[in-house]
Amino acid sequence: MRYLDPKNDLVFKKLFSRPRLLKSFLNALLPLVEPVESLEYLPTELVPEIPGMKHSIVDVRCVDRAGRHFIVEMQMFWTDSFKSRVLFNASKAFVRQADRAEKYTALQPVFSLNLVNQIFERASPEFYHHYAIVELEHTQRRMEGLEFVFVELPKFQPQAIASDRMRKLWLRFMTEIGGADDATPAPELLESPETREALECVAESAFSRAELETYDRYWDSIRCELTLLDSSFQQGEKKGKLEGKLEGKLEGKLEGKLEGKLEGKLEGKLEGKLEGKLDGKLEVALALKRAGLLSAEQIAMVSGLTLEQVRAL
Repeated sequence: MRYLDPKNDLVFKKLFSRPRLLKSFLNALLPLVEPVESLEYLPTELVPEIPGMKHSIVDVRCVDRAGRHFIVEMQMFWTDSFKSRVLFNASKAFVRQADRAEKYTALQPVFSLNLVNQIFERASPEFYHHYAIVELEHTQRRMEGLEFVFVELPKFQPQAIASDRMRKLWLRFMTEIGGADDATPAPELLESPETREALECVAESAFSRAELETYDRYWDSIRCELTLLDSSFQQGEKKGKLEGKLEGKLEGKLEGKLEGKLEGKLEGKLEGKLEGKLDGKLEVALALKRAGLLSAEQIAMVSGLTLEQVRAL
């Protein structure tokens, strides 16, 4: 049996339009004190498009019985502006509660869960990144309201999770399903009721012909966009190298000319003043001091005066 890749936009939305699966997914991936019991879906909103991130949309928005808001997003490409966009969406969801809340204390937290199909923290081996508003000196003190989770899917390794079974299963599902056409899911994914239902949901037979065409078009557009991004990066890299070489040559020539002129002027001034006034130490010292080119110690050495005499001039 062939299973479709859950990272595909069409499949992701269809998969997590099932409240039971979304509830399990949120409870597994988010650092919640109290688990999600029930969910109500909210309409997704269009936000300003980020250049180079055509496939950047909010996939799921919902609220639970406790009033907590959840934003779930599957992002295929990473750019430096993505975090700012995530912050914008979460902040907007938090502020909009004020339309119905009588007091600020009634505002409920917003959790933003972001799955990213690229590595963006190359210096860190961690794949799971949890951001919250904390006091820097006492990080156990937190300001409730906004929390963010970013998951670097390419970094995930099952052995990295020792105890959280459902988190491991869901991340295995997101990273292992949708590869080879004849790939058999791991037994662990079939044993769990939630991931077994998810497998049934992403089976090719569960999609119409029109949906399968949409599925293929999505991957075509992803490949095209990736090619364009890679081409732009290579062009930018070549341009940067060329500009660097030109700047280096120009700076070298400019520095050489300036140094030559300054050295010539300095040598000329010193020689002229010293040769013309060898008979008078004071005159030499005064001339050097007026020129402002040497320190007091250097003037004393050249003129033959003491350092105190030079400073008294």
